[in-house]
Amino acid sequence: MADRYRPKPAIQRRREGNPSKTAVKEGVVVPRAILAEPDWKGVFKESLDPAVEAANARCREVASAEWRRVVPILEVSAGVGEVDHTTVKDLCVCVARIDQAERDLSERGLMVTAERGTVKNGAATIAAQYRSQLARYIRELGLSPSARVSLVPPADDDDDSDIWD
Repeated sequence: MADRYRPKPAIQRRREGNPSKTAVKEGVVVPRAILAEPDWKGVFKESLDPAVEAANARCREVASAEWRRVVPILEVSAGVGEVDHTTVKDLCVCVARIDQAERDLSERGLMVTAERGTVKNGAATIAAQYRSQLARYIRELGLSPSARVSLVPPADDDDDSDIWD
């Protein structure tokens, strides 16, 4: 379902057609770019603690896999530019941190024993917060099924039947 409060980008209006022939406001035009994968060791630093290092190494792998999965799709469908690099990077960090929190929940459980008795595992709250942020990134970048429904692939311009060519 389309978000009636958020206007469609100009590139999307052109791709889907403009039957009302109203003027399309260009807004900010971002030049397309091929996004380079960030150095995940800068985000998930190396640690002397073996447990932390193992978790950070796993986060680096998950974030890198998510980058390689998402960026080619975004370059074709959304026309991402260099200014979107941080947003896509944050999306990958969210996915990696959710994976880390879910692994902690699987290992220690939803309830953990603390000084004052049994309490909720903090990883559950962290995972919920990261999922909320991930949902925003997915909506903004057009990666959800509902966002993809409104996207139509661009038509081929090789059609010679147009009389104006």
